[in-house]
Amino acid sequence: METGESTGHLGELFLRVGKRMRAMQAERFAPFGLTPAQAQVLSLVARSQTPPRMAELAEQLGVVPRAVTPLVDALERADLVHRRIDPRNRRSTLLDLTDRGAAMRQTLRDERLRAAEDLFAPLTHEQRATLLELLETVAANGM
Repeated sequence: METGESTGHLGELFLRVGKRMRAMQAERFAPFGLTPAQAQVLSLVARSQTPPRMAELAEQLGVVPRAVTPLVDALERADLVHRRIDPRNRRSTLLDLTDRGAAMRQTLRDERLRAAEDLFAPLTHEQRATLLELLETVAANGM
C-alpha cells in the first residue's frame, strides 16, 4: 500500500473507531436518558474551576451558543445542572452542577470506561500502551 493510500486508510479506520466508540457510549448512556453530547456538556460543567457561562461551553465544544441551549435544557430538566444569572454580567447565564449531576457524571465516566474496555479488548496490554503513545503524539502535534 502506498503512503497516500495507507494514510487515507488510517484516517478511515480512525473515523470508524471513533464512530464505534460514540455508538457504544450512546447505547450505554441511553438508559440514563442522556446522549453523548449531553454527557460531554455535563463533564465540561463538572471539570470547570468556576461555574461556566453557556457561551464558554459553546466555545469549548466548537459550536454556536444557541446549539448549547437544548443540551443544557435537557440537563436542567433532569436536575443535573442549574442555571443562574451571572452576578457580574446579568446578560450571562452560569451553570452549576447539582448533586445529582455530580453522581451522574461519575456513572457516565464508569460507563465510558467500560465502553473503552470493550472497544480495546482485542488488544494486548502492550498494544494498548503503544496505541496510547502514538495517539498522544498525534494529539500533542495538533495542539
